[in-house]
Amino acid sequence: MKWKNRKPFISTDLEEASPLRNFDPRAKLFLSLCASVVVMLPLQRLVIFLGIYIIFMIWARLFSRFLKQLDKIKWVLIFLFLVDWLVVSLQLAVEVTLRLTVVTSVFTVLIATTTPGELALALERLGLPYRFAFSIRLAFQSLSMLEQEWQAILEAQKSRGVFSDIMNIRTIFTKVGDLVSLTVPAIVLATRQAWVITESATARGFDSPMRKPYRQLSFTTRDWVLGIISAGLVLTLIFWR
Repeated sequence: MKWKNRKPFISTDLEEASPLRNFDPRAKLFLSLCASVVVMLPLQRLVIFLGIYIIFMIWARLFSRFLKQLDKIKWVLIFLFLVDWLVVSLQLAVEVTLRLTVVTSVFTVLIATTTPGELALALERLGLPYRFAFSIRLAFQSLSMLEQEWQAILEAQKSRGVFSDIMNIRTIFTKVGDLVSLTVPAIVLATRQAWVITESATARGFDSPMRKPYRQLSFTTRDWVLGIISAGLVLTLIFWR
């Protein structure tokens, strides 16, 4: 695969066909946080969780998004796997790879089925001050800015002949370095833009106590069921012997 056909790490396109699209964002946030807890579980329980998680992603019609997320970091995963295997052990290499896989995809449910506005409103309902909720919303929206910056830097570097089109295991160290050289400046530029927008919004009184939300959230039975199942699964894996 050539670099010109590769996409940035994160996509903010909503999966409207997913059954989770209309769930309360607080339930989806709780699900993502529960999933992030299992990252440090032993290998056997981590494999069980990953299997259940993949089945859940298939049900939620997000499995293709899950695979895309992994494809975007495959060279990083391969690099770390080889280093851990050669330096320490095969078991550690497998554990680290699975944990990074979970970390990479754990918030896919939230990102793929929730708008920035819905996330900010959910955080407000959870007691977070509007100023901070708005900042998180802006960071969420900045994912698209990060994508644009990433693509712009990639095209600029390609025009200078920095990147090779050869993609194989022999060039893995070069590819990992390429990812860093692209991602770091893209994050810096997107963060700077987000900070400017935050300051401008604050100056215009976006955090006024008189502000009213544009919509209301309601925690329905299906949201409670999702939350209870998420918590139950995580607690079972944590205390299972």
